[in-house]
Formats: sequence, structure tokens, C-alpha cells
Amino acid sequence: MAKEVETFIKLQVKGGQANPAPPVGPALGAKGVNIMEFCKRFNADTQDKMGQVVPVIITVFKDKSFSFVIKTTPAAVQLLQAAGLKGGSPQSNRQKVGSVTWDQVQVIAEDKMADLNAFKMESAMKMIAGTARSMGINVNGDAPWDTEEA
Repeated sequence: MAKEVETFIKLQVKGGQANPAPPVGPALGAKGVNIMEFCKRFNADTQDKMGQVVPVIITVFKDKSFSFVIKTTPAAVQLLQAAGLKGGSPQSNRQKVGSVTWDQVQVIAEDKMADLNAFKMESAMKMIAGTARSMGINVNGDAPWDTEEA
């Protein structure tokens, strides 16, 4: 018989670096979850993403056991890495702080495809380009779907 779900906890933790300090400890402790067990399992599963921000959704069951699903690094973080920036623009509509190419957008969209609600790569790339625009990052070049011969 399936376990009864008590709650879900969403966190963003650096891969391979989860520890009982905030935000992990207080969020899990309030729900009665074994914090050290989560940290050990999470760190083991995210060794390949060391230092990258990784979203995780923790399902807490009535008996205080848990399971978790690791998502891909947020698009905003990947865009900042691709553009070589520390942060986005304070006025994204007026002040541009960096730029990325459509090839970089495509790589990010391919990585995020499992977490996006898009069926086609073109749609996923448009979502990532929209995120870049809202951060004050220009997308240089012509979009791949605009260059088709008529």
C-alpha cells in the first residue's frame, strides 16, 4: 500500500553541499524529517553538480520518511554562467548587462527540457530567451527558426 503524503518541501541547495544549516535544517526539522539522512543522500546524488544551485522537491510522508526529486539548475543561473555575469540588470528594459548567443540558449533549453512545459525545442528556446530578456541579457544573432529559406 502507498504511503500517505503529508507535505512537499521545495528548496534550492548547492549540489554536494547540503548541511543542517539554514535553509535545509529549519525547513526539514519543522516537518520532523531526519536532516542528516537527507543531507547524506542529497550530497551523494549531486556530486556531479558540485557548487551549482540545484532545486529539489522533498516529499514528506506521514511516518516522517521522505523521498526527493532533483531538478535541473534554474535557467537564470545557467544564463548568468553563460554570459559570465554575477547578476542581472536592475532595469532590464533599459539597461542591458550582457549577451548570449542562440547556440548557448539552445544548450540551456536542451538541459532544461525535462523541467519545462514545452514539447518543441523552439518553444523551449523562446522561454529561455524570455528569461534572458527579463534579466537584462541580450540574445545575439538571428533565431534559428527565422533563418529558414522561403
